Formats: sequence, C-alpha cells, structure tokens
Amino acid sequence: MKIYLYILAGLVLFTGCKNDKSVSEDKQEELADNGPVTVETTVGPLELPAPFASESVTKQSKVVAWPAGKTPVAAEGFKVERFADSLKHPRWTYVAPNNDIFVAESNTRDSANRITLLRDTNADGAIDERYIFKEDLNQNFGMLVLDGSFYIANTDGLYRFPYTEGQTKLEGEGEKIVELSASGYNNHWTRNIITNEAGDKIYISVGSASNVGEQGMEKEERRANILEVNPDGSGEIIYASGLRNPVGMDWNPVTGDLWTAVNERDELGNNLVPDYATSVKKGGWYGWPYSYYGQINDPRWEDDPHQDLVDQALIPDVPLGPHTASLGFTFYTADQFPEMYQNGAFVGQHGSWNREPFSGYKVVFIPFENGIPKEPVDFLTGFIPDENGNEVYGRPVATTVAPDGSLLVNDDDGGVIWRVSAE
Repeated sequence: MKIYLYILAGLVLFTGCKNDKSVSEDKQEELADNGPVTVETTVGPLELPAPFASESVTKQSKVVAWPAGKTPVAAEGFKVERFADSLKHPRWTYVAPNNDIFVAESNTRDSANRITLLRDTNADGAIDERYIFKEDLNQNFGMLVLDGSFYIANTDGLYRFPYTEGQTKLEGEGEKIVELSASGYNNHWTRNIITNEAGDKIYISVGSASNVGEQGMEKEERRANILEVNPDGSGEIIYASGLRNPVGMDWNPVTGDLWTAVNERDELGNNLVPDYATSVKKGGWYGWPYSYYGQINDPRWEDDPHQDLVDQALIPDVPLGPHTASLGFTFYTADQFPEMYQNGAFVGQHGSWNREPFSGYKVVFIPFENGIPKEPVDFLTGFIPDENGNEVYGRPVATTVAPDGSLLVNDDDGGVIWRVSAE
C-alpha cells in the first residue's frame, strides 16, 4: 500500500510543466454550449453546469463591525452569544483533553502568529482565564496534545514541544519533525492536524500551491493531500491525494472513517466547482487538478488530461456549494443538542470571492444517519447584512464542540468566537 501511495503521488506531482492553464474565448464558448452533467453523490444526484456556462467573477467582501448587540442567527431552538472577543483573526480552535481551549490567531497578511489559551473554569459558558500561550509562530493553524507533547502546525512544518497538562505558556522553539512547503495559493497556507483513536498516527492536511496546477506540478510535491506520520514525524506516507485544499478533519463516530472539508477550484464559472465534505479513503485520489467530482475532466488540462488517473478519481460524498470556502469540520458527539444533531457534522464556510452573489459566510449542518450523510442544511447565518451588497460582518471558520457541549464558531475577520447553545 505504501508503495502504491507514493507511486500515485509521483504520477500526480511530476507530470506536466508550468502552464498558465488558460482557455481561449472560443473554447470557453464551445464548452459553455455543452449541457449540464449529473453525478451521483452519497447524498443524491448533483447537477453540474458546463465549464464557463456562467462568467467567472471576482467579488471581494468588505468586513464591517458587528453592530452593538447583534449576533449571527442560529437555527430554531438555539441561542448565540459571544464566547471570546478582541482576538486577531481567530482561525482555529482546539480543545485539549483537560478541556483547555487553544485558539490559533493567524492570517494570510498581518498575522498575529500566536496561540491564546482560554479557560471556562466553572463551566458557565464564559471565559474566566485567558493567557498568551505561544507567540512568534509562522502562520500557525492546527494544534494537538499527545503523549506529553504539544504539536503546532505552522505553514512551514509540524513542530513538537514538551508539554505538561495545564501549563499556561509554551516556551522554546520546539522540534521541527516534519518539513512542509510554506504558504500557498490564496489561503492555502493552513496546515491542520489530527490524531487517530490509538494516538499512534498524526494526519496533516496540506492545500495546493495553485488553483489548478498552473505553477507547474513540481511545485505540488506533497501538497493537495493528507499526510500520515508517526508522532515523532517518521514513517510518512501520503494517506490521500487529489484534495485541492483539505482543512477541517474529524473521525466519523459511527464508522471510524476519516472525514475532511475541501475547497475546490476557481475560475470555471459562478457555479463550479462545489466545495465538499467527504470520507477519506486510504490511498484514494480525488481528482485535483485533472478532474472534479469523479471523471469530469478539467478543460484546462485538455492538452495533458492524465486520463489514467482521472479514471480512478473518487466522487466526494457531500457537495457544499460552489466557492463557499468550506473550512471548518467537526462531528457533534456531545449531548447538549437535540437528538437529530447527534453524530452529525458542522461545517464552517469562510465565504466566496469568485462568485456573485456571495456563497458561504455561514455554518451548515450535515445530518448523519447510521454513519451515512444526508443533505446539508443551514445552521448559523446572518453574516451578510445585504445579499445585494459586498459587506459582511465576519467570516466563520472553525467549528468546535466545547467541553459543555455547545458549539464554538471562530469568526475570523470578526475577531470573535461565538458560542451556540441549545435553549
């Protein structure tokens, strides 16, 4: 299996050369005349338009402050309140085994490069203690406590620090146990980490360095994939590949499968290509950059389609809408929420820049029944004050189950972590 994984990765990464991957206007018109195609996903049929059937637009959002007393709007039966604020781009949240809450503050530009520690000591849903846990990092994102070590995934590598449960400051530079390519296309600098139930493996999500391989596939070595390593950084394999930008990861509590939320490619039109959440098969290949949703060839690779790989591409399980920037992903395994939420998944959608009107800028919920997903539904909205405008109040990212069973939602540009609890 290890040999197969590396061979597949090699085929994906080292064929092809630098190319702007542009498609002529005449070819775009020809492709746009093709009808839609339908693929069967786990949650049902998905109709996808032809490439360039609509214009690929740029619509950047302008973040404005939340009005006094205003919050996002949760589904019926839930209330929303501020859990923590005055944070600088709170990108990700991790709850340690002792219930300490760690927040990664980082960004593409003007990054705080730090981790803040939050504590709710009396379990009343409010922060009682707050510490700067670690500073001077490098676009830090994923965090993990495992066997007396604190792991931090910077954009350039996985670092391991000695750690004692309950300590409020992490000292030293740590040991770099896995080298990673820094930065990436758009916001593909994030590196998330998760361990398995046995605690003997660490999984690292690494996004692509480009939209669709236009910088040359040699730049994509060990990228657009999920890596598996031992806790000391040894034994690396490419667990799954062809995942353009996998970020949130969690384990299906019923089946034990690894799941991830993935950002798909841009510039094929307003409604292509839908982001998705999917189970991750060991050795699986999910199409990027040569195809999407199985065997739908990306026309920008028409001159070198890699059809042998395209024929192996897996169809993802749950479409989440085009250009939504679906980043956060967590299964709900607590008992505060009603039964319909048990073992389902929450997805934080950071929001679009390549679509009009906006898509994303919300949290959706994927119901699961016996470990099998159903169609997603909106759970937390209200980040867009006017659907016809370009202003937003914030951009949700991480979705994390708090120790008391509430849901924490990181509002990246709003500088807030929202707490959603059952009424």
